[in-house]
Formats: sequence, structure tokens, C-alpha cells
Amino acid sequence: MEQTHWVMDIETVSNCFLVVFEHYKKDEVHVFTVSHLRNDLPRLVKFLEQNVRNNEWHISFNGLEFDSQIIQFIIKKRFLLARMNGETAARTIYKEAQDIIASTMAGEYVKYPEHKLLIRQLDVFKLNHWDNPAKSSGLKWIQCSMDWHNVQDMPLDHTKDITTMQELKMIADYCRNDVKSTKAIMHRNRKEIALRKDLSKEYNINLYSASEPKISKELFLHFLSEKTGIPKNKLRKQRTFRKQIIVKDILLPYLDFSIPEFKKVLEKFKTTVIDPEQTKGALKYEMTYQGVKTTFGLGGIHGAKRGIYEADEDMIIMTSDVVSYYPNLAIRNGWCPAHLPAKEFVEQYEWFFEERKKIPKSDPRNYVYKIILNSTFGLSIDKNSFLYDPQFGMQITINGQLSLLLLYEMLSQGIPGSIPIMQNTDGLEMFIPRRYKEKYLEICNQWETLTKLKLEHDEYQKMMVPDVNNYIAIYKYKEVSKEDWLKTQKDNPDYLFKREDGKFFIAKTKCKGRFDFQDLQLHKNKSFLVVSKALYFFFVHGIPIEEYIQNNHNIYEFCGQVKAKGSWTFKQFFVKDGVITNEEIQKTLRYYVGLDGIKIAKCHKLDGRQIQVESGRWMQTIFNKFEDKPFEDYHIDYRYYLYQANKEIKLMQPENFNHQLQLTF
Repeated sequence: MEQTHWVMDIETVSNCFLVVFEHYKKDEVHVFTVSHLRNDLPRLVKFLEQNVRNNEWHISFNGLEFDSQIIQFIIKKRFLLARMNGETAARTIYKEAQDIIASTMAGEYVKYPEHKLLIRQLDVFKLNHWDNPAKSSGLKWIQCSMDWHNVQDMPLDHTKDITTMQELKMIADYCRNDVKSTKAIMHRNRKEIALRKDLSKEYNINLYSASEPKISKELFLHFLSEKTGIPKNKLRKQRTFRKQIIVKDILLPYLDFSIPEFKKVLEKFKTTVIDPEQTKGALKYEMTYQGVKTTFGLGGIHGAKRGIYEADEDMIIMTSDVVSYYPNLAIRNGWCPAHLPAKEFVEQYEWFFEERKKIPKSDPRNYVYKIILNSTFGLSIDKNSFLYDPQFGMQITINGQLSLLLLYEMLSQGIPGSIPIMQNTDGLEMFIPRRYKEKYLEICNQWETLTKLKLEHDEYQKMMVPDVNNYIAIYKYKEVSKEDWLKTQKDNPDYLFKREDGKFFIAKTKCKGRFDFQDLQLHKNKSFLVVSKALYFFFVHGIPIEEYIQNNHNIYEFCGQVKAKGSWTFKQFFVKDGVITNEEIQKTLRYYVGLDGIKIAKCHKLDGRQIQVESGRWMQTIFNKFEDKPFEDYHIDYRYYLYQANKEIKLMQPENFNHQLQLTF
């Protein structure tokens, strides 16, 4: 029998408890209320007992930390709650909810760990790793990112009693909206869920709500336990804690530089001692060479020379990436966390690397091994991981950025007339004379021999670079048949063109940062996507910025999204009866810039600071709830979006560079 999955969300108010369940495949919905206005507790308990008996699932957003805890409490205390009236039962549940919130804020473990829950859980919040500070995202933010029709905060104060059926309906409608958006997230995660289901069955590990780092940790633990014969529970407890990390003691012997600026970087590293408990800014260093400002830190090397670059008969753009950089640094140098057996660790790590090469990318195992390889570094600096040894992690990233700097030096000194474009963590791009391509590859081979690492090379036809984290690149043109050319859709990110001699060409494109509008991850800010797309179609397809923007009729792509945290809130300012007034609005906002509207400012409740969301003359229209109407009735202020696009183009304009594309507006 197929298992039933219920998408759920709960709301707790001082004198009211409400929960909504919606079948993940059908429109079947159950709403249960516990209050003085209506008491569905007997029906709710019967429904939950059925969930337990039939081994059904609950799907939620952050449910493992909150919703599941409340549901478990209700099941455990069902006989006690049954003896209370609706209001008393609701207040009892509310007190439990407040205790859960308080313990979470205090960093305490949940009362009911996942393995003790009576109803099986799938938490899309945990699965997507939105609990990670770097990806931190609430449901409202995700709703904005997925163009949800209604981005709504709780309409009532949780701490205040409700008194009317109308208020109860408001809570129910709000809760149903959250459930439906959670359901939509789940459907977006179908492949990820299927993968976790298969892994859970194959290895007898509950990975249903596991983030990618957790999958990596658990599977690496499984394989390493089998290889070493050390029980999982023993491995799981192991860590290496260090009082300090002396950087000069972990540097690879081949690291040596002749360029003065590079020598200073190495000396900086050699004189650095890192406190593993205070790593922020521990290795922060900046260097400028050949007009490129390069930064160093525990996260890697980053530097770019802004500009618009285009290959021609004299110059080409080379791009080179180290194959599986961080994993191979560990494998080729025999590094591992100090508390683990080095031989077995390295052998197992290398097995993942070699095995992945044999598996087609379409095979889910390829992705699993990729996760394991790429997550290990992060787990080495995570105290909750059995791989924790900060020296192991820093040994990788420090030597990684210095080794890439060495390649940069070798190419800069060996290729006359070369112009550096970018260095970023595991690779670099250089603008070099075409006649030196073989010399370029020869130098790269020398570096490979020295480091025992492998480089992959390609060529770009064009690069548009405002900074290291944001760029558009067009790969070298490839001639194709007319038939293949016609098969490619107009809005495909591939670059297509027909030459005057009748030949057809195609080139893959690569977009990073704010220019990436394909498969954008939901936790990222997708504000004013129309600008990113306009720039892409301008640079790649030659479509004028103004033409693209004015022909785009997707209102969501004109929207920005912002959120306020802590003591900050949003206020809207408007004129009423000839007087400027303001009112507080919800903490997650979606808006567009229009010819009419209001001004929005982020305001601090304690010190009164006010920061305009869009400074200057621009007016905003709040668009948290979709309003369907003729596009011209939105009164879009196209001047704002043209201004933002032109500002981006100006950022790409380098000074004193002959090979830039001249743009006029």
C-alpha cells in the first residue's frame, strides 16, 4: 500500500491552536482547531492516531524543530488534554510552544529527536539546508523567491487572545497559504526527495530530511566504518581539537614565489597563527598585481579585473579549473583529520573520486559522490562532525589558494602580453596572445607535475566581468547544422548566431552571481531579475536593454524582495489629507518600482534609524499579493530598471584597456 504524505503547518495563539493538513497529491484538506470557539481535539487525536497506525508521513517547513514537537506533545498528552475544555487545552499547547521556542533560541536540543517521533517526518527546510546561516531563509522569503501569489505574515499577534470566528478564519486562511506553499516546495524537491528515499533504504539510514552536508557526513561515516572496522557510534564521537594552528607548519614545500607582491603574501601566511575558536578574519589579506586586487582568506583566493573581453585573431580567453580541487589536495598529499586512520581515510576518499568518474552524470550516485567529495572540507571545520579537525580543513584551503597563486605567477611570467582576468577558489581566466596558447598549456603541465593535481581547460569567446562573483561568459563558438541550430529554443541560454556566409554556430554560456537567472536557488535574492536577464540578452544576443525590459511582461521579474530582522521593521510612508504619515507593514516584502506608489523604509524600533529601501526619487508598490490586471496598469517605472542595467554596464568598463567593447546609449 502506498504511504500517505500530509503537508502540514500549525499556528499557536495564546488561546487557540490550529493545524492544517493537506494531502501531498490531492486537494484533500483537514483543518483542526482547539479553542473556546471550536474544539476539534477529539477529531485531531483520531486523525493523528491514524497517521501513527498507518505509518503516514508529515511534511513541513522547519517541522522537526517545532511542528513535529507540538504534534508529539499532543499525542503524548492526548488523554490529559481531552479532560480540558477547548480554551484550557489551547493555552496548554501554547505554553508548550513557547517553551520549545525558548529552548531553540537558547541553542538546546529538541525534546523529541527525529528517531523518537511517532510520526515520520520530511522537513523541506532541513533538506534544503536553509538552517545554515549562509543560506538562512524563512518561508516568506522562499515564497518571494518562488513567485508565490500571496506572501503573508501572520495577520494576528500570537500573544493576544482571539475572540471571534472571523479572527479564527484569518488564522486558518493564513495557515492554508503556508501549507500550499510548502507543498509547492516539496514538488520542486521531487528529485532530491527520491534520492534521499533511495539512500535511506540502501544504507538503512534516515536521510529523508538530510541536507547535502549531512548526507556526506552520514555516508562517509558508513563507508569509513566498514573499511576500518571501527563502529559508527565510536567514529561519530571522535574529533581533534586544537589550541592553535601554525600556518608555516602546514604549507606545501613547493610553494615559493619570485614576484615581490606574491612573496609578501607567502610571508604573511608564514607568520600567521590561527586560533581555531576565532577564525573570522584570521587570514584576511589583500594584494594588487597587474591591476587585479586579489583577496586571501580561509575561504580561498578571489580576484578579478573588471572589463568586457572578447577573443579575436590576436587574443584568446583561456579558462582553467583544477579537477576536484580541495578533495584532490587531500588525496594527493595524504591529508586527513588527525584522529582518523590516514591510510584508510585517503583510500576511501580517493575511491569516491575514482568511482564517480565511472558513473554517468545522470546516475544519482554520481551526485551523491560529488556531495561527499565537496562537503568534506566544510565538515572538517564543523564541531558537530566526526571529521572535525580545523587544521585539516585549513591545510586544504590555505595550500589551495597559494597553489593557485603559483599558477598565476608561472603564467604571468611565462606568457608575454598576458592579462589576468580572474582567480576564484579553484581556477583562473587569462587573456593571452593566441600564439602563446601551446606555451600556456605547457606551463600548466609543469604546474600539474609540481602539485600532482589536474587542470581542465577551455576557451571563452567573450567575458563580461564587473567583479569576481558576478560575470557572463560565452564559450568558444561551435559550428552546428541548421537543423540543430533550429532545435534550440529562442530563450535557451545558449548563444546562437548565423554568420554572413550562411554557417550556423552555437556556444554555451555561463552566468554567475546576479547574472544567473537559470535554476536560481530559492534562498538567493532574485530581486529585479528583469535587469539580469536584460543584461544577458544584451551581451549575448545583442537585444537592446530598453527593448528587452519594455517587452517583458512578467511582473514578478520587476520585483525586489527584502526582509527585516530583529529590532528592524518596515514602514510605508504616504501622503494622507495633505500630511505625510506612515504605518508599519510586514517584515518580508516584495515590491516593484512604479510611477506611483509609496516610499518604504527599514526602521529601527529602538534608536529610530530609517533607511530607504530605494533611495532618491523612486516610488515603490508593495506586491506581496498578486493582482492580475493588464500589464500597463502596473505603471512600471521603466527608467529605474534601465538605470540599474546601465549602472551594471558601467561597472564593467575598465580604464586604459584596448580590448574592451565600446558601448553607447
